[in-house]
Amino acid sequence: MKYAIIKNNTVENIINWDGQSELNVDGDLILCDENSYIGGRYENGFVPREIPPPKEIPYDRLRKHEYPSIEECVHAILDDQLDALQVKRQAIKAKYPK
Repeated sequence: MKYAIIKNNTVENIINWDGQSELNVDGDLILCDENSYIGGRYENGFVPREIPPPKEIPYDRLRKHEYPSIEECVHAILDDQLDALQVKRQAIKAKYPK
């Protein structure tokens, strides 16, 4: 079974121990759970790891995936359909403003 070595409310290490054999550690031994990790906090239970919020994707990267391809742009030029292409581009710009 996995046990955490706790010192000053911080998980110093995690070890495998049978719970019975002699073991000398510098700190308290607490049976691990799903929130146990080295460097984590223990305050009457393991404190879950904080997950940072997802990073916001810049507007230009979002637009890039929806803009017409170079091939579509060339066809629009050759087929005299630039107005339709511009309408499509403006819709994408409105969807992902600066």
